[in-house]
Amino acid sequence: MKLFLIFFMALLMLGAACAPASRKTPSPESGSGTPAATNNTGASASNNAASGQNASASAGDAAKGKTLFTSSCSSCHGPEAKGLTGLGKDLTTSAFVKGDSDQQLIDFIKKGRPASDPANTTGVDMPPKGGNPALTDANLTDIVAFIRSVSQ
Repeated sequence: MKLFLIFFMALLMLGAACAPASRKTPSPESGSGTPAATNNTGASASNNAASGQNASASAGDAAKGKTLFTSSCSSCHGPEAKGLTGLGKDLTTSAFVKGDSDQQLIDFIKKGRPASDPANTTGVDMPPKGGNPALTDANLTDIVAFIRSVSQ
């Protein structure tokens, strides 16, 4: 019985950490009509694509990534990564996603993007790791693989 209670409490805490009210995610894409969007390193997304840094297929597991994305990212970006109005941008058509390498996207997800960032067009924070500090680099690689798999 104690084990059940411990497990139940852990699930409740995990659910609270991932609740939509606590996860306000901005867009990784500026979409503001300004010059080429820049990533966290300051490199232009178009420069990354031109230099061949963006792999069309990720090293991660897209099926695992979908599960992780659903639990950590979908409350703002939607279950299919198409975005939710006022919360998270559509990642399936994102020039930001297409222009960055897998490692650049992982670094971006690790850092997040505050509402005060000029490239943030939603006005809400994207917390580091989507508000799930338990995500490992391998988990993030899988999430990026999922995003790549739905990118058009």
